[in-house]
Amino acid sequence: MTTTLTSIVFDCADPAALASFYAQATGWRIAPGDADFVSLEGGPVSVGFQRVDGYQGPGWPNGGKHAHLDFTVPDVEVAKKELAELGATVPGFQPGGADWTVLVDPEGHPFCIMGG
Repeated sequence: MTTTLTSIVFDCADPAALASFYAQATGWRIAPGDADFVSLEGGPVSVGFQRVDGYQGPGWPNGGKHAHLDFTVPDVEVAKKELAELGATVPGFQPGGADWTVLVDPEGHPFCIMGG
């Protein structure tokens, strides 16, 4: 069997707002969407955000987290500051030591950044 990964989709409360956060964080383009689904193009796969009524983020570091994105950045400290200005938070629990930093997007999805 041959399969090709074409997209990753995250459940969320506000697809447009979350797509805007990640578009600003990555420089990718927001594709045409609607109130229930918005996606980003320009990366190795598209990343979509779909509305789920009553959605609550998975939290960090609880076990409700099912998947997360990893990003390589030129400077971790600069990226942490810029991402926080966009609405991300840097939780106190950081299991990666100097290898990676966990951040949480505006709806509670964790993601990681690492120098590259």
